[in-house]
Amino acid sequence: MRYRVILQPSAREDLRSLYAFIRDEQKSPSNAVNFIRRINVYCQGFAQFPHRGMQRDDIRAGLRLVGFERRVTIAFTVSEETVLIARILYGGRDIAALFEDESGGVE
Repeated sequence: MRYRVILQPSAREDLRSLYAFIRDEQKSPSNAVNFIRRINVYCQGFAQFPHRGMQRDDIRAGLRLVGFERRVTIAFTVSEETVLIARILYGGRDIAALFEDESGGVE
């Protein structure tokens, strides 16, 4: 079975911000594009293998977290047919606090 992979608007915004950060810090739009492409390819891999990473019900029910190239954390949920990518976070961000801020409290 193949799952449908959907990036929420917040995840798409994370990718745009990450692109801008890498472009500006490294002065290299091509490095930024290549990194974002690799993230997208990795996310599309959830279509076949969605139950990767660590389940983090302590942050939000059904939330899973997986690292990418030791610099990015991908936060997502899996339903019967869909993988919903909620956030794509660069660096050592406080994921629990981010989700708490977004929902007004940990669910």
